Amino acid sequence: MATLKVQAHENNFGACVEGIDLSQPISAELAETLHQVWYQYQVIYFPNQPLTPEQLERFTAAIGPFGTEPYLKTLPNYEHIVEIRREPDEPVAPFGASWHSDWSFRDAPPSATILYSQIVPPVGGDTHYADGIRAFETLDPVLAAELEEMQAVHSARRSYSLEGYKRSGGEQRSVAVEPNDNAMQTKVHPVVRTHPKSGRKVLWINPVYTLSIEGLSQSDSDAMLKKLYGHALDSQFIYAHRWAANMLTMWDNRSVQHCAQGGYDGHRRVMLRTTVAGDVPF
Repeated sequence: MATLKVQAHENNFGACVEGIDLSQPISAELAETLHQVWYQYQVIYFPNQPLTPEQLERFTAAIGPFGTEPYLKTLPNYEHIVEIRREPDEPVAPFGASWHSDWSFRDAPPSATILYSQIVPPVGGDTHYADGIRAFETLDPVLAAELEEMQAVHSARRSYSLEGYKRSGGEQRSVAVEPNDNAMQTKVHPVVRTHPKSGRKVLWINPVYTLSIEGLSQSDSDAMLKKLYGHALDSQFIYAHRWAANMLTMWDNRSVQHCAQGGYDGHRRVMLRTTVAGDVPF
């Protein structure tokens, strides 16, 4: 069995994992070890991993059942892989350039998102991650208790409805999107969810998909969300991830928000993405 070398980042949020060849099949025992490392550090990455799309899908399947993509087209011949491409001359912000948890508007959002770097620009193009566990654990206890009783409304309308897609500049991006007005639907989830594996509480809202907090007026909801985002996205909770070619990064979508960074106009960036099916937040 591979001997993993794990180098943790500050506050044990994010870790580099070496000593494994992801191009080879992953045993059930090794997969369980990777799960434990992932639960502990939330964002883990594997440098120097030249992978084919087939190998990326095989690794994903070793982590768990594939998630589904409600609005993104997958690659021909690879029904579980989405290409996140940005060409040098795209005039709008990169895809995913606002803080979000993937597909939080679904009944059971993905447990994991896996992103693999094929082409990395020489500058910019980082991904920032925010730790929702520490964000919750550092809240004022009175506010934290109040939030545990609250529910939030999530929707894809800002990004994937026909109007939202146009307004956000989606037509000018290379990422293959299939917008439709199913995105106008809403889903209610707890403001504070419990991680199903660690049992820790997570502040689980995000600026892209969270529309409001139930039971509050829109103005009070907006004010509360603004306050919570100001806390959750404070620099003390953020890990800035620098990519290199042939790097695979996997994060826990149940406890982590992420945000793609720009700064590489004039350069191409190509990533491959898969997701792992998740569970209903509670």
